[in-house]
Amino acid sequence: MIRIENITFSYKRNAAPVLNDFSLQIPTGGIYGLLGKNGAGKSTLLYLIAGLLTPSSGQVSYNGIITRKRKPETLREIFIVPEEFSLPSLPLREYVKINSRFYPNFSAEDMRRNLDTFELSADVNLNSLSMGQKKKAFMCFALACNTSLMLFDEPTNGLDIPGKSQFRKFIVSSMTDDRTIVISTHQVRDIDRILDHVIITDNRSVVLDRPISDILSRLRFLETDSKELIEKAIYKQISVRGADIILPNDDGADTQLNLETLFDFAMTNPQELQSFFTSKSDSK
Repeated sequence: MIRIENITFSYKRNAAPVLNDFSLQIPTGGIYGLLGKNGAGKSTLLYLIAGLLTPSSGQVSYNGIITRKRKPETLREIFIVPEEFSLPSLPLREYVKINSRFYPNFSAEDMRRNLDTFELSADVNLNSLSMGQKKKAFMCFALACNTSLMLFDEPTNGLDIPGKSQFRKFIVSSMTDDRTIVISTHQVRDIDRILDHVIITDNRSVVLDRPISDILSRLRFLETDSKELIEKAIYKQISVRGADIILPNDDGADTQLNLETLFDFAMTNPQELQSFFTSKSDSK
């Protein structure tokens, strides 16, 4: 369980806080999508969860231990893959040998399988790779460490189309009941089919925090050119093909989540979106 309790954080003493009295709980198990506008504090939140930043007030704990204390029993269970990072000028094999000892659940077999999937060699020099290839290599290692909590910040940026597909397969295949994965991204189409739960933040607060199953039980997502349906929509995005629309799911219809349309709805009219979850008994 991740507990974020009333944290306030700013990068400069007199600057407006990036997060202000912010609270959130993320239960153990599942793939969580963390969405928000630029500047909403998503990356900052991941660094706070990992214990890499210190809030000016409040605290973040993982399984009851404050992460900023950087205790070994916490560090070995958390792995963060930031959007931008640097790697040493070493063969990947040597990098793995040095760093894997910090993660007791590291699997050499998983590492080999991950590298094969991405068509990478363990002998490649990390400094010679493109940014996209570095990200693939780093994620191969991250997933092979088998930590119970994994944090990804814009993981598909820089990946080609096959790489994005491979990333999704990695995430799904690596899931267990006691593993939690949090993915922060703007590339919502890259992850919308693998999420169990959506968290949307704006203006330093949580707009939506719901399981996918709950969202789909209350909202219908359609792509249509029917003027009648478009008129009935509670939210619509007009396109050359007609419109992506959201309707109340009054008849229990089974539709696929359109995460991009849901996010735009949350940013445009958060109160109306929230009303579909507060006007009924809360199944969260």
